[in-house]
Formats: sequence, C-alpha cells, structure tokens
Amino acid sequence: MGMRAALASAGAVLMLALAALVMSLAVTSPARVETVLAAPLPVLPLPRIEGRAGRPLLVIDAGHGGHDPGASGSGVREKDVTLAVALAIRAAVLKQGRLRVALTRSDDRYLLLGERPEIARAIGAALFVSIHADSGGGSGATIYTLSEAPSDPAAARTAARENGASAAAGDAEVAAILGDLARDDRLGSSLAFAEKLHATAQGLPFKSEYRRSANFVVLRGAAMPAVLLELGYLSDAGDAARLRSPDRRAAIGDAVARAADLFLATRK
Repeated sequence: MGMRAALASAGAVLMLALAALVMSLAVTSPARVETVLAAPLPVLPLPRIEGRAGRPLLVIDAGHGGHDPGASGSGVREKDVTLAVALAIRAAVLKQGRLRVALTRSDDRYLLLGERPEIARAIGAALFVSIHADSGGGSGATIYTLSEAPSDPAAARTAARENGASAAAGDAEVAAILGDLARDDRLGSSLAFAEKLHATAQGLPFKSEYRRSANFVVLRGAAMPAVLLELGYLSDAGDAARLRSPDRRAAIGDAVARAADLFLATRK
C-alpha cells in the first residue's frame, strides 16, 4: 500500500506539472510568422502593334542598341543601321497594309538577346526577323537560320560575334530546342521565308552563299519562323554607302515587307 500511494502521489504531481505547462502555452502569444515574397520579375516593355486588326504580325528586331553599338566601319555603327532599316521595314509594311508590324526597339535602347524573341512571343508574332550588319568579312548580305552546328566557319564566327557574352546553351538543350522546332515545322518555315526573302530582295546584293545557319541566341527562343538578316559589312565601302542611303534602306524595307506578306499569305 505504501508503494502504491507513493506512485499515485508522483503521478498527481506529474499531471499538475503538465497542466501548468499547457496553460502557459495557451496564454503565450503565437510565434510571428513572416512571409518573404520574392522580388517581382522585371516586366518587358511590349512594343506598340500597328496595322489592321486580324492581320498576321511581323516583328522586326533591330540588333544591338544602347551601350552596345555592335559592329562598326566607314563611320557607321551597326545599332544605327539596324534601327534605320527596321523603321524602313515598318513604314513599308504599313504602306502595303496587309500585315501588322511591331519593333522590339524603336529607339536607341539595349535589350538582352533572349528578351527579343520573348517580346515576339508575348505579342503573338507570326514571323520574326532580326536585323544585323557585320564587319570584316567581305561584302554582301546573308540570311541565317538556327542550327545546332554552324553551316561553315564564317557562320560560326558571325554567331560568336552576335551572341557576344550570352551563355551558349549546351548540346542537349539546343538539340531539344531544334527537336521542338522540327516537330512544328518552324525550321522548315524559316528556311522557306529565307528563300522568299532572297528571291524578293533583288535590290540587296547577297553573298553567293546567301543562306547559312548557326546557333544564334536571338533565334533560339522564337516560337515562330525566324531568321537573322545580316545586311552586309560596314567595313566594305560599298555596303556601308548603301546602308547609309535612305533610298536604299527604303528599298530593303519594301523587299522585306513584300517577302513577309507573300510568305505569311500561304500560312494559316
């Protein structure tokens, strides 16, 4: 009986202690929980879309800009040439009246390479054309499409210069991108537009090997047919003079607008 009484007494003490603990927790204010929200992602400045509603949308990307002048030669900077030609294309599209058009940049601003096709995707582009000019490689224009491996050493050098410091995707990533493109015929459509542009732009002297391909960052993210048009070489006096001429830029604008119209008219 003595042992049983001692155990009962100890149990009672333990129960009282537990009850006191529960009561103290009940009156203690709950711990403050703070929710830390991640900083919002920057919002891309979406450009104005011009043209008749319901028409296919052509997005023109003027390469470089802002603190990135691109190539230079003969007193001309690539970023200025590409913007002037992009504005000429926009004017030609609006004059023809059969497409809508938007520019990734319409002034001297800097955009990351990956942001350019992202803008085109965000506004529902049917065709994406990135405008560039080169230096130190002869003369004549070239039309580039996306590929995992460059079509030739010259294409590899051009892609390396245009990609700049942008990290190159790994082989597996590029293969996946190209696989997606092939499945929905974007690669074939890009090649078809390249041929249409070459046939239409008779006023723009092309290299003999006018169509090339390489792993261009600015073309990777395009969810639509896309090409990169190198207008020529600023280091060549003839190319530079042509690209400085408002009349010749207007002719390039007409050719690109006409090629885009003919190409998109055959697509749903």
